[in-house]
Order: sequence, then C-alpha cells, then structure tokens
Amino acid sequence: MFRTLFKRKVSEEKLVVYFINSTIEMVDNGFGDVAELINQDPCFVESPNIQPNQNDQFLLIVLAGNIKLISNNFESIQDRRLLNKAYNVLSHTFDLPADEVQKLISNYQSYISKVNFPSKNTLYGMSKAVFHKYGLNEFQEPYFRNMKAPNPLFIKRLDSIIEKFIWDWTEFQEKYKIVER
Repeated sequence: MFRTLFKRKVSEEKLVVYFINSTIEMVDNGFGDVAELINQDPCFVESPNIQPNQNDQFLLIVLAGNIKLISNNFESIQDRRLLNKAYNVLSHTFDLPADEVQKLISNYQSYISKVNFPSKNTLYGMSKAVFHKYGLNEFQEPYFRNMKAPNPLFIKRLDSIIEKFIWDWTEFQEKYKIVER
C-alpha cells in the first residue's frame, strides 16, 4: 500500500541517460535476433540476409519512435526538457552536435510518419520503416512486391518484435516520480 503512495524519485537527467543507454544496449543485444527472425520469415521468397551488425537504421528507428512517445506521455514543459536532454546525451554518444542529432531523429520521425500515412500508430510506423529502410520489398512474393506494400502478416509479426523495443512510459511513471533535479 505504501509503495503506491511513495514513488521512488528519479531526476530527469538520470532518466534520460538510462533511457538512451538502455535503448542502445537493447538494440545492440537484440538486433541479431531481429535480423534472424526477419531473414527466416515465411513471407519472403528469398531471405533478405540482414546481418546482425546492420543495426544502425534499426537503432535510429527505435530511438525516433521512443522519443516521439515521450511527447505523448509527458506534459509539454517536461517533455521539452526531456527531449533536449535526450538530444544532448545522444550528441555525446554519436559524437555529433545536439542540433544535428535532433535533425537526424526528426528526419526518422518524419519518415516513420510518411511510410505509415494515414495511420498515426507509432509501432506500426516503426515496423513499416524497418520494412522500407532494409529494402525488404524485393524479397516478397510478386503480389506484394508489385504493390510495393508489406505483407500484412509480416508487419504483424514485426510489430510484435518491435513492441519489445518500445518503452512503457505509463508503467515507468507509475513506479517513479520524475523530478527536474
């Protein structure tokens, strides 16, 4: 009972560092399995042969999707602070200026929205972005390849995989009180 009354406090800075580092670690450790599942998917007539070390685009898609979800789960002032801190942490990680990192993530978010139009479901958009960024259309059966659209069965399976890489901000906020300092 007291656990629900007294949440553990975590600073925004620590939250963002943990969020970025654990997301990168999750992609580094999990992309080999993702690549294997994509390569073995029965919807492809030929294996896409994605290599376990080809995770750069996947990482950017996962970061872009999760960063977009910050805005959906925090109040506008706090989400701005969290986003700015996230871009600063990523700038050190990628050895790029924060504004370039913000532009890169924004470009990926725009791409996710574009390939997912008119839907606004971030998870579905991330799956479609993976499909297009990894050129998976050319490995599909002719019906879907000619339509230039992913097989819905593949997207459904990919959704269940990518879902594992999405932060549950609601659950996090139930356990922790996020403080500015």
